[in-house]
Amino acid sequence: MDVRQIETYQAVMTYGTASKAAEVLGMSQPAVSKAIMTLERSIGFKLFDREKGRMIPSAEGQLFFREVQTSLAGLAKLRSAAARIRDYGSGDIRVACLSAFSTNLVPRAIARFHKRHPNIAVSLHVAASSSIRDMVAANQLDIAVTADEVDTTGVEAVPFAEIQAALAIAPGHRLAKKAEIVPADLDKVELVALAPEDTTRHESEAMFAQFGVQPKIIVETAYASTVCALVLAGLDCGIVDPITAAGYVERGLILRPMRPSVSFRTLMLFPPQKKSKIVLDMASALNAERKLAV
Repeated sequence: MDVRQIETYQAVMTYGTASKAAEVLGMSQPAVSKAIMTLERSIGFKLFDREKGRMIPSAEGQLFFREVQTSLAGLAKLRSAAARIRDYGSGDIRVACLSAFSTNLVPRAIARFHKRHPNIAVSLHVAASSSIRDMVAANQLDIAVTADEVDTTGVEAVPFAEIQAALAIAPGHRLAKKAEIVPADLDKVELVALAPEDTTRHESEAMFAQFGVQPKIIVETAYASTVCALVLAGLDCGIVDPITAAGYVERGLILRPMRPSVSFRTLMLFPPQKKSKIVLDMASALNAERKLAV
């Protein structure tokens, strides 16, 4: 007994004749008849009574067909599960991002993804970029967005977003009256700075050196969202990306463009193996939201 014989038998029972079953299955009628006879020999009883060229289900055949229906329903479920695993992986996806995108771009991308895949569970991990990179390399995450200063050895990395920075200014500060900020405006000004390893900080420090200005760094933090919160609390200013700052602007934070500008650059990371369709779809959702935000 094999699956093909069982499926052939089901088709004959469903469509009533060997010729119709053959047409549906894409087989010849003799091949259908041979499969039924082989199945009968295998199970030890007749499935059909042959009367004047017609195949009439026997009593035993009727009983057997009930079991066949149950078994083939289970087989169809297995095939569906196999297809789902082939196309979508395990049925869940593990995503991570740096704090800057955790309250805006990435949640919107997950919502977009969920509309297409309502049965796929998503886990979102928010951490420092270096920690996320290590998790991707260890295959603990399926896709991640990090700052560009991470070591990309052992992971697949592609450029994600490049965002021109802005200066976050406390309400009432004198710089809030300016339409744009130039380096000279920041000389001796108290500044909330990003962490020393941040590439945007390196770029801004190079700009300050080029123009001979020296802001006074009073706080350092790894997160642009924390820069926004500190400035909104009354500290003078800090360089941030506008995407992160959006929610703080609604609460009174002031943003001004900088000339010349510096940029925040991010990467999309994957483990170094073939990506499932579900991961590609999440990447597509992230890229769609990036295009809307930048």
